[in-house]
Amino acid sequence: MRFLFLCLLIFVFDLVVFQPFQLAISDFSPTLITSFTVAYWSIFVGLIGWLVFYSRSTQKVNELGGLTNIKAILSLIYFAKFLFLCFTLVFSVLGLLVGGIAYLIPNFDFSNDYSRLFAKISLLLSGIPLVLMIYGILRNRHRYKVHQIKVPIKGLPKGLSGLKIVQISDIHSGSFTDTAPLKKGIALINQAKADLVFFTGDLVNSVATEIEPYITVFDKIKAKFGVFAVLGNHDYGDYVRWPSKEAKISNLNRLMSIQKQMGWQLLMNENRLLTVNGEKIAVIGVENYSGSPRFAKYGQLDKAYSGSEAASLKLLLSHDPSHWDAQIRPDFPEIDITFSGHTHGAQFGIEIEGIFKWSPIKYVYKQWAGLYQNGQQFLYVNRGFGYLGYPGRVGILPEITVMELQIATS
Repeated sequence: MRFLFLCLLIFVFDLVVFQPFQLAISDFSPTLITSFTVAYWSIFVGLIGWLVFYSRSTQKVNELGGLTNIKAILSLIYFAKFLFLCFTLVFSVLGLLVGGIAYLIPNFDFSNDYSRLFAKISLLLSGIPLVLMIYGILRNRHRYKVHQIKVPIKGLPKGLSGLKIVQISDIHSGSFTDTAPLKKGIALINQAKADLVFFTGDLVNSVATEIEPYITVFDKIKAKFGVFAVLGNHDYGDYVRWPSKEAKISNLNRLMSIQKQMGWQLLMNENRLLTVNGEKIAVIGVENYSGSPRFAKYGQLDKAYSGSEAASLKLLLSHDPSHWDAQIRPDFPEIDITFSGHTHGAQFGIEIEGIFKWSPIKYVYKQWAGLYQNGQQFLYVNRGFGYLGYPGRVGILPEITVMELQIATS
């Protein structure tokens, strides 16, 4: 009964939106009007078909392959319809105002053509983001961009000059549907021939089993001195209603064992001291710690840092970039570079390399993508390897960071 009510609600919504849609295409050729009308109602039929299929399917969402793309596109189309209706209402109010002016100004012509024009503008304004978002799904979600970064470190020993670090973050394996495009990303990582590879958290969306189909993909990542990782806020299972505390702990233990199986060294508030060309490097890994009260604080940086004091270079992996201002900079000025992720660059924005960078996430996080410096300390925020929620990217592409360290000249 609830399903029928939902279908009726969608039909009424579509019927309401169809009225201004008809007006927008009313001066098209009869053939085009018929084609657009058929397409419009075919989308409604497609949505109902999807709802019927999904309600009866026993498969998980990430096992449905390309059908998840259909779900996302249908969702975007209906969001665009909602925008179209909103724009139509705004322009209708504007039309009433203009109509009122028509009575006051002699020879002011206000005919139905203005209503048609407003409907066309509404259709255009709602259609542009729809096209961009669909393009982001079909073209950009695995269009990995390699960011080459050179970082000058004051007092860096000569033996560490040219040290190459590859960073990836926010894999969110529960969102994936196929291994083939992921293998291309892994090939790009390995092409860099990194000395170190860092993964800065959010291997899964919610549960450890999400990464299992991709173990034999990510275990191919190689680095001369090892692959190191930390946990992100999604890795703890905090967004799942568990039947017991033990079940949640078991999930986390499974996630930790999978990382070991992939050959990754997971750092849980601890560090590893490496000798490279006779110099000591401390790779420090802290559990998730956020400057925002919205996220749990598992990180214990004092514990993670302990024992690394004598290292010539201190590199910290911390998932949330807000940790940098909240604790790292003021309390641990000896840490040379912090590697973070978490923001995804909102998976949406405008970026012209070296010229302009904007995303709505900048209003939430002060440091949200790329390299930041304060004094002699650096923070790099990776834009993320995967995606969450919206299964695509617009303007902010998935990132593989290749960082090379240099001796600062001044």
